[in-house]
Amino acid sequence: MKKRDIIAAAVILLAAFGVWGAGRLLSSGRPGQLVITVGGDVYGTYPLDEDQEISIGDTNICRIQDGQVSMTWADCPDQVCVHTRAIENGGGTIVCLPNRIVLEIEDASGDEEKQQEDAPDVVAS
Repeated sequence: MKKRDIIAAAVILLAAFGVWGAGRLLSSGRPGQLVITVGGDVYGTYPLDEDQEISIGDTNICRIQDGQVSMTWADCPDQVCVHTRAIENGGGTIVCLPNRIVLEIEDASGDEEKQQEDAPDVVAS
């Protein structure tokens, strides 16, 4: 390798880390939100920065803890949703097909009043 190749590689790496770091800084100030849909209808919207356990009807329970969301209980036979890894602010989805429930992380929209309005059945954690 020549000296120019090493310098070019270093510049490319620095630029890549700069873009990555800027993206992390911009997104870290705004915690995302969990949107729960049941049968295609929005069931509720919950902030990721508040630890809580949410009952979704009589069929599922999910938990928001330390900015991560996981399905902790489901009455479905296969339990795929319960064994799915936790999702967090970077995005992700957990689906319970038998109960038609989707947990999805979205960017925060700043609509705090709507989030509280749409947030039914919160169980104390």
